[in-house]
Amino acid sequence: MVIYVRMIAEMLVIAIFIYFVSGRLMGSKVNFTKRILSVVLGIVLTTFVYWYSYLRYTEFMDDAFATMLTDTSTVIWIGSMLMISMLFYLILELFDPIELGDRGERMTNRKFIWKRLRNRWRRQKRLSKVLEIAVKNGISSTLKYARHRENNRELAVAFRRTLEEAGGVFIKFGQVLSTRTDLFAPVFIEELSQLQQNVKALPKEQVTEILRKSMAQPIEEVFSKLDKEPLASASIGQIHRGVLRKTNEEVIIKMQRPEVSAIMRDDLDILVEFSEWVSSKSTWAQNIGFRELAIGFANGLREEIDFEIEMRNMIQVKNALEDSKNQVKIPKVYREYSNSTIIVMQYFQGKSISQGDAVFRHFTVEPKNFGRTVLFSFLEQMLFSGIFHADPHPGNIFIDETDGQPILLDFGSVGRLTAPQQEALNHFIIGIQQNDASIVHDAVRKLVENSEKIDGAKFEQAIGEILLKISYVDRIPTAELIHSLFDVIREFGLAFYPSVGIALRSLISLDSTLHTIDPNFDMFTEAKSFAKEYKTSVLKKPFKQPLATKERIEEELVLILPEVAKLPKRIDQLIRRVEGGKIILHHDVFSDKHNSGFVMQLFSRFVLLMSGITFGFISAALLAIAQFIDTVYAIYLNTAAYGGLFLCVILLVRLSIQAIRDMKRSNQYK
Repeated sequence: MVIYVRMIAEMLVIAIFIYFVSGRLMGSKVNFTKRILSVVLGIVLTTFVYWYSYLRYTEFMDDAFATMLTDTSTVIWIGSMLMISMLFYLILELFDPIELGDRGERMTNRKFIWKRLRNRWRRQKRLSKVLEIAVKNGISSTLKYARHRENNRELAVAFRRTLEEAGGVFIKFGQVLSTRTDLFAPVFIEELSQLQQNVKALPKEQVTEILRKSMAQPIEEVFSKLDKEPLASASIGQIHRGVLRKTNEEVIIKMQRPEVSAIMRDDLDILVEFSEWVSSKSTWAQNIGFRELAIGFANGLREEIDFEIEMRNMIQVKNALEDSKNQVKIPKVYREYSNSTIIVMQYFQGKSISQGDAVFRHFTVEPKNFGRTVLFSFLEQMLFSGIFHADPHPGNIFIDETDGQPILLDFGSVGRLTAPQQEALNHFIIGIQQNDASIVHDAVRKLVENSEKIDGAKFEQAIGEILLKISYVDRIPTAELIHSLFDVIREFGLAFYPSVGIALRSLISLDSTLHTIDPNFDMFTEAKSFAKEYKTSVLKKPFKQPLATKERIEEELVLILPEVAKLPKRIDQLIRRVEGGKIILHHDVFSDKHNSGFVMQLFSRFVLLMSGITFGFISAALLAIAQFIDTVYAIYLNTAAYGGLFLCVILLVRLSIQAIRDMKRSNQYK
């Protein structure tokens, strides 16, 4: 018994030694769990091999620990244990799906590695199932022959069936794609529009349980009345009606389904991997940016399931429109009762405009005036506030039965435009209305990411051809115009800023909604009157609000005057330096800290790589030479050779771990 205790103690000493030495040799920020696991695996494997090949033929149980350490075979065993442990760590690092930050730090939760591997296995199983569904429906075969999208009903049907059978997030993705008429042919839009997600309402008992767990206060103290039957139910959450106990106000409670976060997290990753598989099979999928569509959808949906973001969006838009002449109603958010999974908001009595003329006749509201208010509000959000409702479909716009005003709902998706983008989009609308290709051309140049690639003359010619298509018509066809613009942008190898793309697609959706309100509504004609009205109000503002204008001028002067006071001195210093020949303009790759750091890091790794390879070659050569020497000096050559090989392995393992982490970081930012 004493012998076994001694042996366990000796192995623990060796394990501790291997643990610390391997961590120091690998150098990178090694993870504790993976480090322990790699040491255990390395010790078990090498010990079994050592025992099976050598120790079982000796009386090792009777030898002292010090005697064993001086034995050559023991030194080889410990050295092998060290190298095998490092290699195991490299393997664990390679297959660990954990995300890393800019410095290689761990960004995900601190689950044990086997739990992460189990989750990885579950995701891979789900991905395999999705790919099996795709192959069964003929996606892989039809993609090969996808040349003309207009004639590809077979592919459209296969794609729709695949998303339908995959269910969950895939159906929601298909529903979003059905609005992308700028990318997909009508046959795809027709098929994807058939996707419906049948979501069962949560049981009443579960509704109560979710509210109890999610709310900071007891629900009996918050609500005097709570309807357990949902007004609406969707894949992310469902909506209930209630009454606040303190104020007796009617409210809407939007609650998140309990399983949504885990399902969305896994399925969104699988959706992105599925999109990569589709893109690898088809040039057509690559050209429309199918992978990028999936990534954008995944990022948007991750935000949508965080109700804190939706609340912030609602509050921002409501505050931005607080003094607007175009009165639309946005629900008030009760922050004290809301969190990332629950939103308690103001209740409005009204109906969706999706019911068409009937709802306007019911409330005796003039459709054109109602549509003008909705349009002007959205243009004010887009062109002057910079934050806008990005999903203006008829189901998100209601009419208040008390006064006939528009109500905007569902702020899970909003867009944001910078000041230059707002101005350019404003000029774009004016140029369209005036049928002026030069104005549209100048505006579009400010709306694309890579405008330096534009051939000005050819691009303006293409814009002019688009305007000719919509000339001499009673009403400018918004969808056709923007789709044509997207086509031209792709043909010239350009891309709109993501926020601008969202704004343009929102205009298409808004135009369709306005036609639901009034079939004869002309969005661009009305937009022109809005632009004129707003510009006039901006010009008159200093005269209508003199005190506010005076305060603004004073604020600007406070910022400018200190810099103006320094200007004569700076000009004098500049002249003196020019006269003295001390001004030298110099710029190279090392003038930027980021570039310099990258180059130095690359150079240092190259030096380590060449050092490792050199040690490997020299050691292999020494080992080969030692085989032909019969004298006692051969042992020195062998020792030096094995030492060099050991050093070579250490250098290459360090570089490999760092390379794996760099690849993970680069994939994370794609």
